Amino acid sequence: MSTRTRWWWVRHAPVTTTEGRIYGNSDPPANVDDPPTYRALARLLPADGMLVTSHLQRTQQTADAIRAAGLALPEAIVEVDLAEQNFGEWQGRKREEVYAELDPKHLFWLAPARTRAPGGESFVDLMHRVGHVIERLTAEHAGRDIIAVGHGGAIRAAIGHALRLDPEVALACQIDNCSVTRLDH
Repeated sequence: MSTRTRWWWVRHAPVTTTEGRIYGNSDPPANVDDPPTYRALARLLPADGMLVTSHLQRTQQTADAIRAAGLALPEAIVEVDLAEQNFGEWQGRKREEVYAELDPKHLFWLAPARTRAPGGESFVDLMHRVGHVIERLTAEHAGRDIIAVGHGGAIRAAIGHALRLDPEVALACQIDNCSVTRLDH
């Protein structure tokens, strides 16, 4: 008999203006001024779940907005390894500038899964990083509901990990701000 651990992945709220710049694992704040969205999340998410966020403020601000909307979440476990992909020297640059340098341009993400940004990491690196956290927390909290407020790339990596997808296929998953993705382990 196996124990089912349920991961409830919530992508953070939209970031404040980045003017088309790549922000990756830098730390812009989120715009959490949408009370109906957070009330809906508070009703949808399990009341007895444990909370995990990255160390970036946009995940913590989103978790706080869900709390303020009525879900009594416990103090978050902060996992640095659930942060968004590090785009190294591409961070802070306009997307169009980076796209112009890449050949061929990727359809779903900034770059192909195995392309490592100068001074940063690849999506494959991100998948390994996120996968290790998922395996560890799933083992430590078996049978629990884990609410993870995270990033689009980290959630794509979690989907790829759970379904054992090729990294390029995982990049095709659309993860909208404040969406919920449930993965059972």
